[in-house]
Amino acid sequence: MSETEQPPRTTDEAKALAATAAKDLLARAGADNFDAMVVLGSGLTGAADTLGSADIEFDSTELPGFHAPTAVGHSPKVRSMWVGEKRVAVFMGRVHVYEGFEAIQTAHAVRTGIAAGARTVVLTGSAGSLRADIAPGQPVVVRDHINLTSTSPLKGASFVDLSEAYSPRLRQIVHDADATLAEGVYVATVGPQLQTPAELQVLGQAGADVVGRSIVLETIAAVEMGAEVLALAMVSNDALGTVFHPFESERALEVVEQRAPRLGSLINRVLTTA
Repeated sequence: MSETEQPPRTTDEAKALAATAAKDLLARAGADNFDAMVVLGSGLTGAADTLGSADIEFDSTELPGFHAPTAVGHSPKVRSMWVGEKRVAVFMGRVHVYEGFEAIQTAHAVRTGIAAGARTVVLTGSAGSLRADIAPGQPVVVRDHINLTSTSPLKGASFVDLSEAYSPRLRQIVHDADATLAEGVYVATVGPQLQTPAELQVLGQAGADVVGRSIVLETIAAVEMGAEVLALAMVSNDALGTVFHPFESERALEVVEQRAPRLGSLINRVLTTA
């Protein structure tokens, strides 16, 4: 997509652009449709290697409406994979509002995957922990969210019920696969700056368990299009610990990269069962 091309102005325009991209995606994959889709967050590209069997991989920027991520740990690649008997579109990275993109653009991959047939959407991302019992390297099953980005991927009179945005059915499948995983509330901020000690205190008082800069806007778009959503936040750092020790971005990325294969295996079990 040309960098000078304007983003969609309405939800309907966004869906039309996604439908066009979906046709190209299916053509390149030689598929009639996808059964599910996965978006991999920062440092999690390695999850694709244990997720399933790779079919074809190419640069998502070759599809209409896509931009290359600029954030460390994200790839512009999209991979068509087989997870058991299911064909899955795996996006190896994403763009964010803090990179200068509109909210409606950050949800383009999700809309494209759903337009290509995916009824199950698995979103992943790294996050900071706001709880002492949730340590770095631990995946958290998102059960709800708090959107503090002050924006939405929906433009127009689209009123969407988010009371069960994160599918109870899919969350149960995850817990059946790994009963040790915690559930939590994910709070999304714009970033890229981290939170101040006072902000972290407010987030904890508001009921947040993990904090990140993705997942939420994509979830809203996916629910609006009628897909089931599962979100898994990989804890990269102790957010509360930054009050006492400076945040080390390289260490946080390393933690996520080390646990990416485990997350891929977990998603494999979920999609095989779902």
